[in-house]
Amino acid sequence: MAGLGVGILVGLTGVGGGALMTPLLVLLFGYSPGVAVATDLLFAAVTKTCGVAVHSRAGTIDPVVLRRLLSGSLPAALAVGLGLGYLSGEGSGVLDLVIRNALGWLLLLSSMGIFCRNRLHQLGASLRLEHAEQFKRWQGGLTVAAGAFIGTAVSLTSVGAGALGAVALLYLYPFRLQGVRLVATDLAHAMPLALVAGAMHGMAGAVDWTLLGTLLTGSVPGVLVGVWLSRRFSVQWLSMAVACLLALSGIKLLSG
Repeated sequence: MAGLGVGILVGLTGVGGGALMTPLLVLLFGYSPGVAVATDLLFAAVTKTCGVAVHSRAGTIDPVVLRRLLSGSLPAALAVGLGLGYLSGEGSGVLDLVIRNALGWLLLLSSMGIFCRNRLHQLGASLRLEHAEQFKRWQGGLTVAAGAFIGTAVSLTSVGAGALGAVALLYLYPFRLQGVRLVATDLAHAMPLALVAGAMHGMAGAVDWTLLGTLLTGSVPGVLVGVWLSRRFSVQWLSMAVACLLALSGIKLLSG
């Protein structure tokens, strides 16, 4: 049921894979942060593949923006994966503490990003109109930098590809990416990123394969339902509810 619910949210909003599933596994089901992140990354990769396939057939993914994001995020994910491998050698307690604290702060940051996304969208649109040439000149580099930050965050905590990615794209591409194109491009970026980061964790033996199979049983049909619903309904109110839930989860993790 948890996989089904999160899958529907991913298809509807592009947010919810790591941002909801990882704290759910830690706080409700009692898994260690390291196992929760590793398993959730592969869960997110498979879940979002279903949504990406649907959006790809509909032609709603922006290939230029996607390439820019991946050129920053994939190298960052590989670098963080190597760093986590070193930390695991220091003991699982050290690694779990680092992941738990990073997860709490990134959930709060993701929540703030969702609450402020409309204001950032307006700011990006204003800059695009008033300083068109300068904005366009910096747009590519800033997209790569945003991808590197998201890649670092996702590899460390499995959080950021949906919530922070959507906010960054709204600011950097205020007119080019809106509505279903925004969700589609964000999903298309999150899928290979989660796969690479999850593979790095998998090589360290942190993935719970039984848990992964159970989650996917619910999430695969859930994300297809979510994508279908996203084309027919406005989900702005749902994004606000998700933001509140992320903030509460972040506070709970940081408070221990």
